[in-house]
Amino acid sequence: MANKVMDLVYWKDMERTGMILTGLVVGLLSLFQLSIITVISTVSLAVICFTISVRIYYQVLYILSCGDGEHPFKSYLDLDISFSGEAADLYMQKAIVMALSAVDSLKGLFFVTNLVDSVKFLVLMYLVTYLGELCNGLTLLIISVIALFSLPLFYRQRQEQVDIYFAKITAQIDNVKDTFQRLAQGGGPPPDPTPGGAKPQIQ
Repeated sequence: MANKVMDLVYWKDMERTGMILTGLVVGLLSLFQLSIITVISTVSLAVICFTISVRIYYQVLYILSCGDGEHPFKSYLDLDISFSGEAADLYMQKAIVMALSAVDSLKGLFFVTNLVDSVKFLVLMYLVTYLGELCNGLTLLIISVIALFSLPLFYRQRQEQVDIYFAKITAQIDNVKDTFQRLAQGGGPPPDPTPGGAKPQIQ
């Protein structure tokens, strides 16, 4: 299942990926004007009208001896999406562990287990309020879907340039962190990386 998702993300089957991406974006954009119940029912009607038409078309071709009579959606019908008991239990345990871990982290942030982390979370939530004024959750979801189908492929095609760019950003962030650490410790020059360090000169 994971391999099929990665094939979609990396556009291994361009036709299928294009159809899924287009359907997701159009469906999400429809939610701006229509309720989710209307969108789901309309999409369901469109899909079932299409599949019934294709099924009848293939059946007519078989009756006219112009087809082999094979079900047009056999590959989808044969797709195994079931889980064994052990696999279902494993996924359920992982979901429970992730949920409890998230709740525990939020508990520590809200009740100030670590002051620095809670302040960082405060600043993040403050910035999110500005983000909420610019766009809603549906807009972010649409952007996330488009990014999911574009950024991994872009990174694979431009991996070397992207790695160099992020290395420069990381270096700048490290320099800023070092500056703030020195200021918090009372200032002073950065430590000498040479063994033994540089000795002060007497004038």
